[in-house]
Amino acid sequence: MAMQASISHVMHHPLGVFSLLVAISAAVPPLIRRLGLPDLVGLLAAGVVVGPHALNWVDSSSETVRLLSDLGAVYLLFTMGLEIDLEEFNRVKRRSFIYGLLILLIGVGTGVSIGLMAGFASVSCLLLGALMATHTPLGYPIVRSYGAQKDESVVVSVGSTIFTDIVALLLLAVGLGLGQGSLSGLGLGLLLLKIGGFALVVVIGIRWLGRRLVLRGISDENRMVLAVLVALFLASLGAELAGVEKIVGAFLAGLAVNSVLPEGRVKEQVIFVGGVLFIPIFFIDLGLLLDLGSLGDSLGNFQFTALMLVGAIGGKGLASWLSGRLFGYRRAQILMMWSLTMPKVAATLATAFIGYQAGLLNQTVLNSVLAVMVVTATLGPILTEQSVTRLKDPSPDAVPVSFGEEAAVLDGVNEVVQRPLRIVVPVANPSTEKGLLSMAARLVQGSSGAEGLLLPLAMVNPSLEEMRGGLNRAVAAARGRLSTAESIGAQLAVPTRSLLRLDEDIAGGMSRTALEQAADLLLIGAARSDQLRAWLMGDIVDGVCRTAHCPVVVVNLGRETDSGLGRILVPIKDLSASAREQFELALRVINSAPEAQRVRITLLHVHDPRFSGQDRHWMEQQLIRWRPPGIPEERFHIVIVRGPGIDGAIHRLSREHDLVILRTQRRRVAGLPIPGSDRTSKLIRQLPCASMVISDPLV
Repeated sequence: MAMQASISHVMHHPLGVFSLLVAISAAVPPLIRRLGLPDLVGLLAAGVVVGPHALNWVDSSSETVRLLSDLGAVYLLFTMGLEIDLEEFNRVKRRSFIYGLLILLIGVGTGVSIGLMAGFASVSCLLLGALMATHTPLGYPIVRSYGAQKDESVVVSVGSTIFTDIVALLLLAVGLGLGQGSLSGLGLGLLLLKIGGFALVVVIGIRWLGRRLVLRGISDENRMVLAVLVALFLASLGAELAGVEKIVGAFLAGLAVNSVLPEGRVKEQVIFVGGVLFIPIFFIDLGLLLDLGSLGDSLGNFQFTALMLVGAIGGKGLASWLSGRLFGYRRAQILMMWSLTMPKVAATLATAFIGYQAGLLNQTVLNSVLAVMVVTATLGPILTEQSVTRLKDPSPDAVPVSFGEEAAVLDGVNEVVQRPLRIVVPVANPSTEKGLLSMAARLVQGSSGAEGLLLPLAMVNPSLEEMRGGLNRAVAAARGRLSTAESIGAQLAVPTRSLLRLDEDIAGGMSRTALEQAADLLLIGAARSDQLRAWLMGDIVDGVCRTAHCPVVVVNLGRETDSGLGRILVPIKDLSASAREQFELALRVINSAPEAQRVRITLLHVHDPRFSGQDRHWMEQQLIRWRPPGIPEERFHIVIVRGPGIDGAIHRLSREHDLVILRTQRRRVAGLPIPGSDRTSKLIRQLPCASMVISDPLV
């Protein structure tokens, strides 16, 4: 009995509640990703499990949960404003405004109509309209991976987010004021004036102060991070003092900070703090409010949920079609606009949550919004993937160019040639040092014989080595590894310049060195599989991939020697420049091998099962055109198989090859860091041969 009382006291103690929420934030996302589901779904489900309608471990009405959830809500909207590309928005702001206005008019009209049909009060109808107008471009990382982010339809779609979210949040502020019964016609006018004045003060004040801090060269990252956080919380508090919802102030603060804070470590740290701590707790709190019984009843009321789904999907489709016809866009561009503005996640959930807390939206609306979120967040990225491949149909004479290639005219013929590269190679393990440097040497030279530059890098963490009691010994060991690297470079007849760096952040130090040296590539060895260490302390490989400005290639030679890689398998997802990067690595590896060891390059493409025979033939012809003149036909194989089952096809063909070249992506969506694919990592561990994985910079 005493034990139960003690446990109950701990579970309701603020520190106990905070510890449980942080533990859920850390443990649930990696587990839910193994099921192929987004982090948000796992956090919501965890909130349901520990909430008052299940285990009753956490009370949503407690002061601790309310504080942490409020911090998550303001951080979520702040991050959205911080991550918007203002330069791209300014380039097509007129069309973004027109498209955003259409989304707003159709969305608000749809939401108000659904509310009136359901018999809601006028204020609740207004909030439903605000819900229907918001969107989160979840498919943007997919567009980025295909190199299509500069397409005007993409820029217009992302730019419209600024306009729609600002107006939707203002509608939320007006709705909350009306819901409190404190607004007359004059009061509404005064509220709008206060909102406008507050927005000017926040944006102008933060930009004025931020520019002076940046111009004065404030180099203390901690002070800069604290200054950004102070701006966020003051803007959120000021919004409530002005009679506006705090997330409006947070979003405006994000836009203002975004306009003055340069890209770099400070912005990454600010986003990281919210992404790993406060934002997950906000979604957990949302799960605490869900009652599975009422959720079943709400879904049983299929008419309302269906109307919300049709309104969300159809409204954005109508706005995209009208805008596309007005701007003269192609069908693929219209589909792209629709897919990017369809998902309803961040601002939508925040608006629904606040409306529910204010008593203006009921449980049925909250449950229906969650259903809409799941459907649109799933369907939107699927349509993005389909439309992005049609945005830029490859011309008959064009071949995509990757980071290590350039167009040239040889003997009057347009060709793609490989240029020499500058490659940074961190050396930490003497047993793998020679293999990594040998692989880098095979990649560094251009097709014309021009020499690149090999940059072996030894990293030392001063604080860590001092704790171990041997900083001087660690520096001496690092110099020894660099001396060995220079000897290996001389044996390989490759220009080599060694680099020694002392840095408290090993992953960030590698990335900054690559930037300082204008590196084209960062080549690192695969770390040992230590899941507990990676979970607690972070994975260096993942950290480098998140912060590097250039592509990162992770090499796992296994039992293979670098000289025996004559049979290379390259799984090709599409015809983008990203896929071309994989193929270019294969060309560099095989062209640097002795003539007798140049066996073959195999391009594997697993196509959509709905492809016709004509589509399959077209893809085969496009891949055939990738074969450079120096590679004979008998050494260039193309394998096209019907999907699904890409993992099985790669594993099956890898038994007949010495090296598999894959790619993965790391991205950030709505402030939540999404790491590289667990599926890719699992596949690599199962391969019977060596592997190379190329990762793009974080998007």
